[in-house]
Amino acid sequence: MFYDIAFGRLVPMSAPCEPRATAPASAPPPPVVPAASASATAAAPATRRPALDWRIRFAGLSLVWGFSFLLIKVGTEGYAPFQVTFGRLLAGTAVLVAAMAVRRERLPRSARTWGHLTVAALLLNALPFSLFSYAELTIPSTLAGICNATSPLWGMALSVVALSEDRPTRRRVAGLGVGFLGVLTVLGAWQGFTGLDLPGTGMALLASFCYPVGWIYVRRTLAGTGSSTLALTGSQLCLATAQLAVVTPLFTSAPTSFPLLPTLCVFALGALGTGLAVLLQYGLVQEVGPTTAQMVTYFIPVIATAAGVALLGEELSWNTPVGALIVLAGAALTQSRPRRGAATAPAPPPLPGPPSAEPTGRDPRPAQP
Repeated sequence: MFYDIAFGRLVPMSAPCEPRATAPASAPPPPVVPAASASATAAAPATRRPALDWRIRFAGLSLVWGFSFLLIKVGTEGYAPFQVTFGRLLAGTAVLVAAMAVRRERLPRSARTWGHLTVAALLLNALPFSLFSYAELTIPSTLAGICNATSPLWGMALSVVALSEDRPTRRRVAGLGVGFLGVLTVLGAWQGFTGLDLPGTGMALLASFCYPVGWIYVRRTLAGTGSSTLALTGSQLCLATAQLAVVTPLFTSAPTSFPLLPTLCVFALGALGTGLAVLLQYGLVQEVGPTTAQMVTYFIPVIATAAGVALLGEELSWNTPVGALIVLAGAALTQSRPRRGAATAPAPPPLPGPPSAEPTGRDPRPAQP
C-alpha cells in the first residue's frame, strides 16, 4: 500500500495545492543569488526522468496486478493458503528491503508509528491476502478479481460514516447503488445464488472490504509521521511477514515438497505483484499524480477475467462480464470529484497507493490483489 508524498515526506492532503504562478515571458531577470544559496542550490539533486515512459509502466502494473489472481489460484494448488500468503509477503518484502537499502532509507523510529503500522499491515496485507488465498480454493480467479473491484464501493460507504468531513454527492451515492447492483448481477441474485460458493465469495468480498478500512486507519494515524513512503511501506510489509510467520505454523504443517509451477507462481506473486508493483505505483503517483495512477483499478478485473478464462479454462457466464462492467461504472462514479470551486473540497493511492490517504476516504491506490 502507499501513502501520498510531498518532497519525500508523508503529508495529509485535505485540500488541493494552489498552482504556482509562472513568470511571464517578459519578466525581468532573477536577482543575483548569494554564493551560499547558489552552492546549496547546486547541491540539490536534479530530478531524473524515468527510463520507461509512464504509459509502459502503467500497462505493466495493470498486467502484474491483473495476473495476481491467476498466480494465487495456481499457488494454492501446491501450498496451503497461509503458505501462499507467507511466501508472497516474504518475496515482496525482500524486494522493498533491497530498494530501501539502495536508497538508504531509514526505518521509522517512533514506537507509536510501529504500532500503527502493525495494524495497517494486518488490514492491508496479511488479512486480505490470506482471505483471497482461501477464497480461491473454491471460487474461480475471475470472480476473485471482480470482487476485488468492489473496494472503492466499500470505501465510499465507509467514508460517509468514518470521515465526518466527507460530504457524499448525489453522483457518488448513485455510484454506490449502481456498483452493488453490479455485484448482485455477478453473483446471479435472481437465480438465488445457485451454484455459487457463498463462503468463498464472502471471503473475497471481505478481503476487498479490508482495504478501505485500512486506508481510513492509515489516514487517521500515519499522516505526518515524517517517514518516507518507501520506508513506511517496507516496514509495513516486514510486519505483515512477521505476522504470517507466527500464524502459518499454527494452521499448516511444513510442506513436504516444493512443486515447481506453484512455487514460481508464489515467488512471482510476491516479487512482482507485491514488491515491484509497489515501486511502480509509487513512481506513477509521483510522475502523473494519484488520479491517473488509480485508473489501474479498472483494468485489474478485465485482465484477471481474461487470464482465468484463457489460461485456466474457467467458465464464464454472461452475467459475470456484464456485472463486472456495472461494478466498474459504479466504482468510477464513487471516485468522481466535484469541479474546482464546488462546495465539496476535492480530495490520494498507494501505494502501489498509494501515497496521505484521502481525506474523503477515497484512496487513489487500487486495492492490491
